[in-house]
Amino acid sequence: MTQSLSTAQASIDRRRLMEGALACAAFILTVPAANWMIGTVGTVCVPAGPCLIPVAPGLMAPSGVLMIGLALVLRDVVQRRLGVAWSALAVCVGAVLSGLVAPTPLVVASAVAFLVAEFADLAVYTPLQRRGFVRAVFLSSLVGLVVDSMLFLWIAFGSLDYLAGQVVGKAGMVVLSLPAALWLRQRDERLGLA
Repeated sequence: MTQSLSTAQASIDRRRLMEGALACAAFILTVPAANWMIGTVGTVCVPAGPCLIPVAPGLMAPSGVLMIGLALVLRDVVQRRLGVAWSALAVCVGAVLSGLVAPTPLVVASAVAFLVAEFADLAVYTPLQRRGFVRAVFLSSLVGLVVDSMLFLWIAFGSLDYLAGQVVGKAGMVVLSLPAALWLRQRDERLGLA
């Protein structure tokens, strides 16, 4: 009986680590993907500025918002599976990889904004996760996306011109990911991963 319990626990631990590693890899890749998109993907590219996409009627944002909105949620999954230290390490690795696909000033702005935003996100997510994973993901992502948007725009472009678009675009991606977060929470409870 004890051996079957330890085998079941080992299986749960392997699943947690495997899912954590996949979420961590996806999270890491969102950082350089966002930085690459900002300089190359958009309906319009501003000279010495970002490439923009429409995120709402009359509202434009740097195209990287699509990746960063997803990254904020993936970071919460990484923490849930692997812990806070892995989340912080993943941000650093993502920033290093960004240096391969984006100009240095953009990488620095992204890394600083993302690290500060991640710690703001963590400060909200960590105490709330025990009271509700989906609520914690939503609220922490909102805090993180506002902090990230403000710092990134200011450091990268010296302006908050696209702040509203950044916030709307990232919030939209977070809202689109909430059903997946709800599914994950329910699945975790069913499998004993919670």
